[in-house]
Amino acid sequence: MKILVIGNGGREHTIIKKLKENKDITEILCCSGNGGISRDATCFPIKPTDIEGVCELAKAQNVDFAVVAPDDPLVLGMVDSLHKEGIPCFGPSANAAIIEGSKVFSKNLMKKYNIPTAKYEVFTEPEKAIEYIEKNNEFPIVIKADGLALGKGVIIAEDLKSAKDAVSSMMEDHIFGKSGSTVVVEEFLTGPEVSVLAFTDSKTVKPMISSMDHKRALDNDKGLNTGGMGTVAPNPYYTSDIADECMKKIFMPTIEAMNKEGRPFKGCLYFGLMLTPKGPYVIEYNCRFGDPETQVVLQMLDSDLFEIMKAVEEERLAECDIKWHDGAAACVVLASGGYPQKYQTGYKIEGLDANGQADGVCVYHAGTSYKDEEFFTAGGRVMGVTARGENLESALKKAYSAAEKITFENVHMRRDIGKRALEALK
Repeated sequence: MKILVIGNGGREHTIIKKLKENKDITEILCCSGNGGISRDATCFPIKPTDIEGVCELAKAQNVDFAVVAPDDPLVLGMVDSLHKEGIPCFGPSANAAIIEGSKVFSKNLMKKYNIPTAKYEVFTEPEKAIEYIEKNNEFPIVIKADGLALGKGVIIAEDLKSAKDAVSSMMEDHIFGKSGSTVVVEEFLTGPEVSVLAFTDSKTVKPMISSMDHKRALDNDKGLNTGGMGTVAPNPYYTSDIADECMKKIFMPTIEAMNKEGRPFKGCLYFGLMLTPKGPYVIEYNCRFGDPETQVVLQMLDSDLFEIMKAVEEERLAECDIKWHDGAAACVVLASGGYPQKYQTGYKIEGLDANGQADGVCVYHAGTSYKDEEFFTAGGRVMGVTARGENLESALKKAYSAAEKITFENVHMRRDIGKRALEALK
């Protein structure tokens, strides 16, 4: 089997490493990959959003199966185009990927089908949004760009001034481009956050092990929102009773709602949940594996990922018996100093072996390059140092021990990944 993975980050590296466990897969190609991925797959300098270029490559290389991992190409219709070329894929079609591509669509879907979510209003004019916020006069309040924004299109405003600034920056300064021309203003929910990724073939839903992301750049959840500074799995707040409630009130109703809307969803559907005093609520949907949740979730997967992906594409997921490892997993992200704002790249990375790995952990490369047999920084989030242990404490110890030995100029990491989870376990 020859597999093509589309994407260039830590999520894609994690997927590639997991796919390599399948002995029938003889070759993995990647568009466009990164330094670490180049040690595990053949990389081609084709952007993940270049639908025509990717399809031409897939045909020329006689690819047997494609995995479309990032949100942008999914929303743009990469899966639809590959299907037209007769190439089986893991990932939703464009008309299903809208569940992430438009916050307005997803909020309206939840409202229509009574799926629990925060109260909200939609605005296309900044004056109307500000007028509503002033009248509502409840803070904090959440302001979301309608479209994709690299996981950063959400601002939690603590007061009226920051709410006005958020609306202005999105709708007038266009900090997220066209994505912010329409905004969703919604109530602020409280409670522990949980990420649940789920395999689905539009009929069956098989949730993966739960995880806890750490979005803020600095310790104690301070600083700006990032794409994610680390994760742990499983999430101790997500009990079996809550999982049952989510399946009945959120997971299956979402899949059924998408089917009723003529938008059957096949692939990985990500549920960002808040465990509020009133029960679990949906904060957001993603139409793909989360990053860096994938790093810990796939570490815990004790089944063949490719067989599951094939079953999803062939709509026979119900046949799959998906197994998970005991224990826990932890991922610590090493980032470039200054991320998610201004940062420098091109620094040499020390402490990795020739394959970009380190003892006792799995190093998933997110923003690296590889030249002259050396690895260099090439992005904001550089890598996710990930370990599995018999419990969360041992997984964190392994991950941090290895992370401390990997160095580059201005390296930055949070020192409190998993702290809240450990407290919840006491």
